[in-house]
Amino acid sequence: MTKIAARHLLVMAFAAALVAPAAAQDAPKLSVPAALRNVRYCEIIAVRRERLTLNVEVYNTLGLNFCPAEAWGKLDAKALAKERKLTAVKLNGPRYWTIDMIEAQGATASGKIEHFGGVPMVLRATLSTKLWQGSVGDKFYTPNVVKRTTVFHYRAGRPVYELVSPKGEVYMMQSYAQIVDATLTMDDLPKLGERLKLPKGWTFRTRVLTDDYALTADGTAYVINDEMYNSYQRQTK
Repeated sequence: MTKIAARHLLVMAFAAALVAPAAAQDAPKLSVPAALRNVRYCEIIAVRRERLTLNVEVYNTLGLNFCPAEAWGKLDAKALAKERKLTAVKLNGPRYWTIDMIEAQGATASGKIEHFGGVPMVLRATLSTKLWQGSVGDKFYTPNVVKRTTVFHYRAGRPVYELVSPKGEVYMMQSYAQIVDATLTMDDLPKLGERLKLPKGWTFRTRVLTDDYALTADGTAYVINDEMYNSYQRQTK
């Protein structure tokens, strides 16, 4: 095992709700797999509006469960929003990681655990947008500013899937989603570009890494979705 693999690994996600804390005695323990590529997870995206600002928090199943299909299928976004007095709740999943390993620090590594319809999730990130910008993920190929401290590790010899903006900014896929296409698998990703309706100047590419790569978010990550809700994080320069 490498030094990186031996470190305490925890995960983030993409957005969730402001909710009442679960009883301490009911809180499950986190156990994040060391190898994450193609590991299934889900997220709850919940939004609370405060005047012209939409405040979002991130809850994620990774480390607690693999997003059980039956329990996930019973979740009702509108009912959760009403129950927790939120502006909106979105069900973001199922998803599968396209990274190999995660390191998390600070608040990202010590998020509180909540239960959503019997599905335990852990808080991993927060973000805020203005009302006219919409909540996270509403606009495709548009960066969302996510507050988290993580390092996504991609191993040499493994494929990576990237979007390149007209400005030359590179966004590395962090997860693919079965939200639009429930049959999408890792094997489909090399030809994903043929299915995407890319904005002018954008390109999709697949390449195999010759060296390990660490995609760092030191407090802030810039994340985009394509129209199939696959998510990507911008490389740091």
